[in-house]
Amino acid sequence: MCVENFEVSLNEVFSRFKGRREELIPVLQAAQAAFGYLPVEVMKEIAGFISVPESQVYGVATFYAQFYFSRRGKHTVKVCLGTACHVKGGGRLMEAFERELGVECGCVIPDYQFGLERVNCVGACAIAPVVMVGEDVYGHMESNRVKEVLDKYEKGS
Repeated sequence: MCVENFEVSLNEVFSRFKGRREELIPVLQAAQAAFGYLPVEVMKEIAGFISVPESQVYGVATFYAQFYFSRRGKHTVKVCLGTACHVKGGGRLMEAFERELGVECGCVIPDYQFGLERVNCVGACAIAPVVMVGEDVYGHMESNRVKEVLDKYEKGS
């Protein structure tokens, strides 16, 4: 990310706020929406914008699981490993996605098209095992459909 684009995007984020302390979480959310994650440089700028210590921005950002500190894939694959999904083969599904993508859970493939994550429950136990790609839900998922699902997003990138 070039510095010029970074500054332009961050100024766009800041233009929607007044720079008050109580706006910290919404500013973090808006910055993450703009950049896809929260780079250290962005958190430092946010601290200056709302006049709080950098440690406070970092403390809030690390407290909430919604914030990410490294670049994520364009498409995030979430494999449910909750009880129902685990019993119905969620672990085998995770292994199939790891093989097909060539990365371990928690990683992003080198071209940043896909990231692979584990989730504990997506609330769709009736259609276990479940995989989500972005907001799309795939129920009764089977290992032999992994490539088919990923191909849908590669072609639609």
